Amino acid sequence: MEKVQKISLLAKGMGMLLSGTCRLLTGVRTRWVGCQPAITPRIYYANHSSHLDGLVIWSGLPPLMRHFVHPVAAKDYWDKTPFRRYLVNNVFRAVLVDRKGDKPAQGNILEPLESVLAAKHSLIFFPEGTRGSGEVLGQFKSGLYHLAKKYPDVEVVPIYLENLNRVLPKGSKLVVPVICSAVVGKPISPLTEAENKTEFLQRAKEALEELMP
Repeated sequence: MEKVQKISLLAKGMGMLLSGTCRLLTGVRTRWVGCQPAITPRIYYANHSSHLDGLVIWSGLPPLMRHFVHPVAAKDYWDKTPFRRYLVNNVFRAVLVDRKGDKPAQGNILEPLESVLAAKHSLIFFPEGTRGSGEVLGQFKSGLYHLAKKYPDVEVVPIYLENLNRVLPKGSKLVVPVICSAVVGKPISPLTEAENKTEFLQRAKEALEELMP
């Protein structure tokens, strides 16, 4: 594991404040039903229905793990204001990506994510790409497949988020206090040589659906 980049006291304090506020507003409980917290390279992939999704997962991690786990976030949203840029770069230490497509020819979109995995750190990843309704899963884009193929030793772990779409509904700027949960499942089996992209993504999606209530 590479040496952890130093984080300022202000960033640490802001992280603790945001984590506490997130747990207060959502009452979120993180349940590890298929594996245990570990500082080992993983891709935590989850359903996406709220701008709070990454924060909820990040807040549910043991504090020492947070330094090694980086949310993947949309640059067009988090790069809009100085405050958002500070949070995403200094507190969450997220990986910002441009949502320009899903074709291998545009594979540079995955380069920042690959750098995290190459450093033996972990990602919080949303394979649907964009926010959904929170009721059903959308189709997974190919990013998860390409990452799993290039880094076969990295565990791919599903996390189902419940009720996040009700806490911060799409199009709303007001947070509604609702009890939420994050269920961490069992790592899916690694991608096999005989398995194509469609088969792998379908298997990953089914593993996430199995965690739904």
